[in-house]
Amino acid sequence: MGKKSNTLGVLSILTVIISIIFFFIIRGPNANLAVGISVFTVLSIVGIIFAIVSKKLWFVIIGIALNSAVLVFAYFLLLAVGISEP
Repeated sequence: MGKKSNTLGVLSILTVIISIIFFFIIRGPNANLAVGISVFTVLSIVGIIFAIVSKKLWFVIIGIALNSAVLVFAYFLLLAVGISEP
């Protein structure tokens, strides 16, 4: 049980790292924001679930905080897309 919770905690932090790498890959003037918002949202929700299921206090705190930051970033992107449309 201990090894499984450590793995889920590491996966929670790995989702944040994947989100950061994905951001640097898709950035630019021709970026498809709908795909970016979808990927960021899915990765952050999966990361939050991994953090909660891991049941290790450090992984729960760090995983929820970092994945929530990614989720807020996705929300701001969604807000920007809504403002930019006529």
